Amino acid sequence: MNKEYMQQAISEAQAGIHAGHGGPFGCIIVKDGKVIGSGHNEVLKQRDPTCHGEVMAIRDACKNLGSHDLSGAELYTTAEPCPMCLGAILWANIEQVYYGCNIQDTDNIGFRDEVFYRVATPEGKSQLLHECARDDCLELFKEYTELDHKQLY
Repeated sequence: MNKEYMQQAISEAQAGIHAGHGGPFGCIIVKDGKVIGSGHNEVLKQRDPTCHGEVMAIRDACKNLGSHDLSGAELYTTAEPCPMCLGAILWANIEQVYYGCNIQDTDNIGFRDEVFYRVATPEGKSQLLHECARDDCLELFKEYTELDHKQLY
């Protein structure tokens, strides 16, 4: 953990909130002692609910490295990642996450992250997710597995 990186995440968040881009969420991604990506919440600017600080920083880091794999990286963010951001962090293979404010702190300033954690429970999922056309989708998966993936990536 490096407090200087968290200060950079805070500065990133401040730039975003003063520009009217979105909430107070900034993020820095570090690998081998070097900042490889940064981002802040741009939900309002982009009119896109997926433009959270962590997602923006992951996109920036991937672009800068020319890879979707951020193995060995650490992420510094001003607030505990929501389930969407946590999923992106896991998909990117980021190995350590350091956050400032927790879920309750985020809730206290008007963000509703707690709702997303409830939906992530088995009971919440059963109300939202419904299997449909599985056999057709299994055929699609079969088609995918038969392709030469080395040419695709």
